[in-house]
Amino acid sequence: MILVRSQFPGLKQDWTFFDNAGGSQILKGAVHRINSFLFDKNVQIGGSYEVSQSAAAALHEARTAAMHLVNAARPEEIVFGPSSTVLLQNLARAMQGQLSEGDEIIVTVSDHESNIGPWDRLQAMGVVVKFWPLDKEARSLKLDDLAPLMSARTKLVCFTHVSNILGSVNDVRAIADFVHARGALICVDAVAYAPHRAVDVQAFDADFYVFSLYKVFGPHYALMYGKYALLAELDTLYHYFYGKDKIPGKLEPGNPNYELAYSTCGIVDYLAELGERAGETGSLREKIETGYAAITAQEIALSERLLSYLRARNDCEIIGDPSGLDPMRVPTIAFRLDNRDAEKVCRAVDEHHIAVRHGDFHSRRLAECLEMTDKGGMLRVSMVHYNMLEEVDRLIGALEHL
Repeated sequence: MILVRSQFPGLKQDWTFFDNAGGSQILKGAVHRINSFLFDKNVQIGGSYEVSQSAAAALHEARTAAMHLVNAARPEEIVFGPSSTVLLQNLARAMQGQLSEGDEIIVTVSDHESNIGPWDRLQAMGVVVKFWPLDKEARSLKLDDLAPLMSARTKLVCFTHVSNILGSVNDVRAIADFVHARGALICVDAVAYAPHRAVDVQAFDADFYVFSLYKVFGPHYALMYGKYALLAELDTLYHYFYGKDKIPGKLEPGNPNYELAYSTCGIVDYLAELGERAGETGSLREKIETGYAAITAQEIALSERLLSYLRARNDCEIIGDPSGLDPMRVPTIAFRLDNRDAEKVCRAVDEHHIAVRHGDFHSRRLAECLEMTDKGGMLRVSMVHYNMLEEVDRLIGALEHL
């Protein structure tokens, strides 16, 4: 743990960061990559001169690192962008040429608004948007509820890999198989999944898969994976002379931010080092997977420490699976305390230099569905592997102090 925490300079502050679903601390290695690009390669790619060639090589290295991070088939399947929200808005724009009036897109009420709003706005061109409802009793998505929504006109089903409130992992492969068998594609928001578990887009059979780097120990930037054949079909968002075959550049208008994209290499280096220290000697991808296995073990311990305390309170409603021992639950834990305003609880916890959050976390439709928008919404404690059991105990002490 000393080694892990030493890689995150922000942890030297006198704060416990339990708001990681809003944004994690950044790796020293990611910052080093950003600086090295800005100091040594800060020119436009595409030139014949040596430094420009070096900049282009760095961008390719970034795409290759991202390829290994998500297990894509080729670097060109990686699209960089300012945020997951922007990437999903761009994807919706780039798909318009494939859509006709009466075509259908399915979204869920359990998603962050980033994977709802861009598709909902396509109703202006005649696209029909349907909502896949949440099973309120199980607080999960059920294929039985999706089935009656699908038709011959369904083009796309959009859903989250993990809700940033519920914390439970959806079975992307099972949903992909179900949707693909009915002739449609899937688009997955993985923002709340990627910091916690190894991403394998080929195993998931995901068509489009998006997450933010600033929640996976990097800077404020994001990436989208798309199957190469599907990216080729999308409209260009760049200049008219960037045709459909300009992949992925046609989806990165104005070019990606080179230095922030390059930080991906630092993230991958770190995950691989975790794998090596856990004894993995295989390929880079195998090291990443082993690194994530170590992350999972730490996060299970953190989740269960907090959830065991919350389960024991007679005034607490846990939103989602109340057990922290299931690896299909990430350490993003939302709850409500009876007769307590969530904002006031946050401010009281602030005094202990512990950062948590309250509200609906931009998943307002889910908060409305759960009828939890009053009294400051929900409290959320979102942990990652660099958090420690001692920090959880500090939070429990702060809650007891209430």
